[in-house]
Amino acid sequence: MSSTPTPAAHAPAATSFSRLHQTIGPWVQSHPERVALMDAERSLRYGELDGAIAETARALAGVGVRGGDRVVLVTENSVGCAVLILALSALDAWAVPVNARLSAREIDNIIEHSGARIALYLDNAHPEAREHGLARGAQPAEWPHAGKLLLGALNAAAVAEPVDAAARDQVAALIYTTGTTGAAKAVMLTHANLMFIGRSNRLQARVQPGDRVYGVLPISHVYGLSVLLVGPLSNGATVFYEPRFRPEKLAHALVAQRLTVLHGVPAMYAKLIEWSRAQATPLQASALRMAQSGGAPLTATLKAAFEASFGIILHNGYGMTETSPTVCQTRVESPRTDCSVGPVVPEVEIRLGERLPDGSGELLVRGPNVMKGYYRRADLTAQVIDADGWLHTGDLARIDADGAVSIVGRSKEIIIHSGFNVYPEEVEQSINAYPAVLQSAVVGRAVEGNEEVIAFVEVREGMTLDQAALRAFLREQLSPYKMPAEVRIVAHLPAAPSGKILKARLRELLASAG
Repeated sequence: MSSTPTPAAHAPAATSFSRLHQTIGPWVQSHPERVALMDAERSLRYGELDGAIAETARALAGVGVRGGDRVVLVTENSVGCAVLILALSALDAWAVPVNARLSAREIDNIIEHSGARIALYLDNAHPEAREHGLARGAQPAEWPHAGKLLLGALNAAAVAEPVDAAARDQVAALIYTTGTTGAAKAVMLTHANLMFIGRSNRLQARVQPGDRVYGVLPISHVYGLSVLLVGPLSNGATVFYEPRFRPEKLAHALVAQRLTVLHGVPAMYAKLIEWSRAQATPLQASALRMAQSGGAPLTATLKAAFEASFGIILHNGYGMTETSPTVCQTRVESPRTDCSVGPVVPEVEIRLGERLPDGSGELLVRGPNVMKGYYRRADLTAQVIDADGWLHTGDLARIDADGAVSIVGRSKEIIIHSGFNVYPEEVEQSINAYPAVLQSAVVGRAVEGNEEVIAFVEVREGMTLDQAALRAFLREQLSPYKMPAEVRIVAHLPAAPSGKILKARLRELLASAG
């Protein structure tokens, strides 16, 4: 395994803290004037953040929040959301961040399933959160560091979970997965799980003291929670929160805020580059030193376009909510030219389950990043974490001789066409390489005695898609059995706030169409 950079001076040791909010301590002492959190409405320096957390924790306790309670936060990225999550850590309560763009039914289900003590709706420039709160009779309030919010009714029947002193046992956050298939599940992530990601980011030089990080990935998603809250604050960086992704805002922030670290899903980078081309505006980012992609497969075309635009490597990684999320990442000191997700991160183990004929197998993960389990679903937890502590991811992977991992698909999403296995990700990567395609999603459709490959395609703005030309292009890339039986053009692919394409909705669309 490649060596990793030496931890930065003043960086906290791995076992120094037992709770998330404590990790800011070194920076409160050494760099009190450095901005820790910023959004369009407010900013907090490290020297102010400690007091803001304590004051907000008192406000939460004042409305009845106790250790072990689950507190739902209906919000989008903001300083207030970050402070509330850290204040809940100080109370040993569980943060349940929920994106305000979810439907009323989805939010109701989360509040009920989690047994929430209370729900808070952050009202700062987030009309959806306000509307959700008003619909549930929540009452307006204004807290100094969280801003305007609506307080839901206290659930007097809520039962607090036991509080554990050990960081590896005490739950910090309950994250509801959107899931590409099936119903959402509530993933219990402990303080140790999330602090491990902060430490891993530091050891791999993915975030350093003084970095300026763009925070547009939703904190309600594990990727945003880990790399846009825990990682930067535990390592003395500054986060600029943005509630919604707009390419022109990111292009401006890269220059105006001199951003040094950028995290995003492939669709975000694709739309940024598309905007730049459409506007004939070159992308400038003289301070940018680190760019990371995750959350969905990265294509060679997009990687090359990003690197040509910015002059730095676009790193790739793999993870899932159940692993906090990081499992594999390409190395800063040895970047790759391909689209593998790199080797496993230090202190985490991986292996492949039963091998398929093509050499791939289900990826199994074990380490300090693996979740405590699914809340109130011990049965589901036992199905995915075996007696030896291995998490069965459901993702199919190959591991090269040099340790680099390539994710080839979901075991449950393999399309079996005429007896051959078709991995949707491989077909999608080929489709996405076509110039007129912005992004695509491939699913299977059952037909008599077989399964067909169906592709949904989102076309780049201002361009048209010639299906005959696309098929000619794909025939040069794919074996005949992998070719889509049908290509459907859609205005927008259905996606979660994190950017993950929701294939379950595409299957529903196929089913409704007969």
